[in-house]
Amino acid sequence: MAFSLQPWISQHLQQVESALSQWLGPHAPPGSAWPAPEDLNSAMRYAVLDGGKRLRPLLVLAAFEAVQGRPATASDQAPLRAACAVELIHAYSLVHDDMPCMDNDVLRRGKPTVHVQFGQAGALLAGDALQTLAFEVLTPLDGSVDPAVQARLCGLLARASGRVGMAGGQAIDLASVGRSLTEDSLRHMHQLKTGALLQASVMMGAACAQPAAHAAQALEAFGQAIGLAFQVVDDVLDVTADSATLGKTAGKDADNDKPTYVALMGLERSRAYAAALAEQAHAALRETGLPDTAALVALADMVIHRVH
Repeated sequence: MAFSLQPWISQHLQQVESALSQWLGPHAPPGSAWPAPEDLNSAMRYAVLDGGKRLRPLLVLAAFEAVQGRPATASDQAPLRAACAVELIHAYSLVHDDMPCMDNDVLRRGKPTVHVQFGQAGALLAGDALQTLAFEVLTPLDGSVDPAVQARLCGLLARASGRVGMAGGQAIDLASVGRSLTEDSLRHMHQLKTGALLQASVMMGAACAQPAAHAAQALEAFGQAIGLAFQVVDDVLDVTADSATLGKTAGKDADNDKPTYVALMGLERSRAYAAALAEQAHAALRETGLPDTAALVALADMVIHRVH
């Protein structure tokens, strides 16, 4: 039977949205007698809920299922928590990236950015709290996730989001405004800024099921290819789609003189490069030797053909 992506996405998004809403609820979190301050929690919920395609959580769950060889269930707390944690990190990065001191954007996911809605101080604190909440989610106190798995997941997420991952890539991006980068330098920047967290999503899902070494290596290559493809397509969409379609301000990269694949390669070569990266991702999945990678294949294709 042919794999159908949309029903798979709908089922898994329901689990992710429910869990995110619960962990961002107004009640006191485990281990605390007090709930989060109302204004802070409102900004956090605004940043995370009711928006976004949740690609990173879907990659976590698809990788887990590919390695585990069966669908994820409600009892599989590790992959669900990993899926939510990576989305919390992604959301925090968007909150901070949109601020005036970074990209100074006013539109995200079709609505005003967090600093526009809650002020700069509120946005800064919301981003900080979302970042730390990700690691709270990964380290439950109820014994539902093995401590060794907790440690692996925390390590993967920390490295992907820190100075040698997403934050490092953003630092390079900010320092590269108005400069011409080589293709190698541009690739390195985007592998850190965007690719690292997408690659970590795949590896975190796999880590919940403990794959064989050769499968883990191939999944890592898949994650790297799809992470870079995502950014190449993002650069293409920035010049070919409008703000209403994107859910964020179109043309910002060119307006701000930021290095992009379209600026370096041109539109058609960028599209061809994205297609080549997609084929690399498909080839890597074939190398895993896993019997069912249909969800990962479909998500890779969605990245290439996506519309925000």
